[in-house]
Amino acid sequence: MESKTYPGKLTREVFNICLVAGNGGLLFGYDIGISGGVTSMPAFLEKFFPHVYHKEQSYVPGTDPYCRFNDANLTFFTSSFYLAGFVSCLIASSVTRLFGRKCSMLLGGLIFLSGAIVNGLAKDISILIVGRFLLGFGVGFVNQSMPIYLSEIAPYKYRGGFNTLFQLSIAIGFLCANLLNYFTSKFEKVEGWRVSLGCAAIPAVMFIIGVICLPETTNSLIERGKQDEALTNLRKIRGVDDVSEELNDLVTASNASSKIDNPWSEILKRKYRPQLSLVTCIPIFQQMSGMNVFMFFAPVFLKVIGFGDESSLMSAVILGMVNCIATIVSIFTVDTFGRRALFIVGGIQMFICQLHLFILCCVLMLLMTIFIMELFPETKGIPIEKMSDIWRSHRYWNKFVAQEEDNAKVDNQRYVNKKYVPKETKVNRSSLPYFKKFVPADGDTNTEIYLYSKRKNVPMGI
Repeated sequence: MESKTYPGKLTREVFNICLVAGNGGLLFGYDIGISGGVTSMPAFLEKFFPHVYHKEQSYVPGTDPYCRFNDANLTFFTSSFYLAGFVSCLIASSVTRLFGRKCSMLLGGLIFLSGAIVNGLAKDISILIVGRFLLGFGVGFVNQSMPIYLSEIAPYKYRGGFNTLFQLSIAIGFLCANLLNYFTSKFEKVEGWRVSLGCAAIPAVMFIIGVICLPETTNSLIERGKQDEALTNLRKIRGVDDVSEELNDLVTASNASSKIDNPWSEILKRKYRPQLSLVTCIPIFQQMSGMNVFMFFAPVFLKVIGFGDESSLMSAVILGMVNCIATIVSIFTVDTFGRRALFIVGGIQMFICQLHLFILCCVLMLLMTIFIMELFPETKGIPIEKMSDIWRSHRYWNKFVAQEEDNAKVDNQRYVNKKYVPKETKVNRSSLPYFKKFVPADGDTNTEIYLYSKRKNVPMGI
């Protein structure tokens, strides 16, 4: 499918906006790196998880290391972050839609900042868990609104690269956290883990200041009825005055979206099967690939298989460096080679690397790669508001969209005088002989009359 061309250019202002906005990933990346690192520090385990600490101290090299970190409180410490993030994403979607992307990002940054302060000052496990919940809530808001913001603010030709800035900031946050863990683990007079946890406030403050200076997206302004402001905003970020075509497409897409009363039930309809399948399956495959778990528990995992305290933390630093380099490569190639190509290449690489280590993850990587090759359409150069055309041109998904469009054509017609006509057609029912018996005695020919169509067994308005 050919991409649509809108007037406009990549302005320095848009580049700076996306660069600042993309820093939201620092929050998520930092927490992933910090949490895995501090749980491998003896001082942290001794204070909050003494049961695990004693098992670590009594471990004899050469014996079975299985379940050395098996502890309910430690499990809750790590999982509470994701549990809070899951709940907050459900709330954040409404906040993002009703109050704007900027509001949702700012709220997420403030909640994350409060969680970093609580964790840095934690004295017992209960306070530590509260801090983890706050961090999770903050990241949930940011992760929900930030990719939307970047997709809407960036020119469609560069949307893939700018969206990958979010992933790059996650990788940078992860790398910085592991570097900090490596150095703070050597602290003797100061509790190094407390410095690591408390320093999460630094990326939070940077993000909050940046968000305050950001403009709202044109899409959000249109959704909230601010048409004039949306026009001014779009002209500014595109760097040209002629933005009428793009603005009209955005307004049309927004109007169509506003007619949906219940999005949760609407998304389950057959015509949205392509979108629902991809937004469900791709994150599942990504999570089940094992990469997130390995990044989160890298120091612990490496420590269990025989690495020392310092070497396990340094290995996590190396992992972060590789992740950053790979993300930078993807930024400069995603809009050239497309999304499908990166998916497939990444899936093949992970399949080969995990072939003799993690059989389950390896099988899931194979399934994901096949899924992408067969069912994932290329979206390179396609404006967001024109994404519906992608499904109509896909060899598999088009049958879902095409059938719904055919049904809609019938549903929007009326069966009059043995033929279908548009519902808007004015019809004098009293002039139709076989309808005379249905016309009210008072002569009101505008009364709604329902019959059953011969073609389709559903009530049709006449």
